[in-house]
Amino acid sequence: MPELLTQPTPTAAPAAHDDSLGIDREFVTQMARMPALALVWVAAGAAAHQLWALASPATTNYGPLVVICAGMVLAAVIDGWALKVPNWVTMPLVLSGWMLGLLHDLNVPIDSGTGGFTLSLLGTGLGLALLLPILLIGGVGAGDVKMQMGFGAWVGAYFGATGPTGPTDLSNLHTAGVVFWAFAFGAIAGGAFGLVMILMRRKWGANVNMVREIFTDLQLIASGSPRAAADRAQDRRKIWDKLPYGIPLCVGFLLYLAYVLGMAG
Repeated sequence: MPELLTQPTPTAAPAAHDDSLGIDREFVTQMARMPALALVWVAAGAAAHQLWALASPATTNYGPLVVICAGMVLAAVIDGWALKVPNWVTMPLVLSGWMLGLLHDLNVPIDSGTGGFTLSLLGTGLGLALLLPILLIGGVGAGDVKMQMGFGAWVGAYFGATGPTGPTDLSNLHTAGVVFWAFAFGAIAGGAFGLVMILMRRKWGANVNMVREIFTDLQLIASGSPRAAADRAQDRRKIWDKLPYGIPLCVGFLLYLAYVLGMAG
């Protein structure tokens, strides 16, 4: 009786050794690029300072403010298009603000700013603190918060405690005041944007209920239960209309700077 031919059982290929140690390599690579991108922003600030000095040597040099405003506009445009602000925009802005402050501490004449590293950190922290409660209730995204932190970092490095040097008296401007009032202008702009959305979509009952939910979340945060407020906000994300908050933040920042610098001039 002929023997039955049997196919050999294929052996499984050995599993590839995972040496990642649980580290997201793409994230690490992205973070490694941040200092290089930050140096680009620092170089842009220095170049803007030199161009301003050549074009208008008798006035206070606002070159670095032009650069941070350009960064805010870039972040707002991306937020309006993709409904999020990427790390490659926001994190280099934060780091470059710190670098400018450090250069000022080292007396490197890169621009007319007066704030050091500590005040740049102060501006960053204040930007975070102002938007953190709104982040917890889902009113803004993490990218919007980092966007404001970048603005605060540059404001701290530029305005410092007494305002930039120059013939125009800006001694009444300082880091905390500029960050706070720019945020306030942004909040007003955000309210206006939200009102327009409500009027256009005519979801009156849903919007009233949403406001009630938000006030409940704020009460939870005030009572020491931010986690519960965050969980409630996460559940609401499935049903509410998203507002790219980076746009009103940018509008608020630009309007405030235009107002105070126009008054100072």
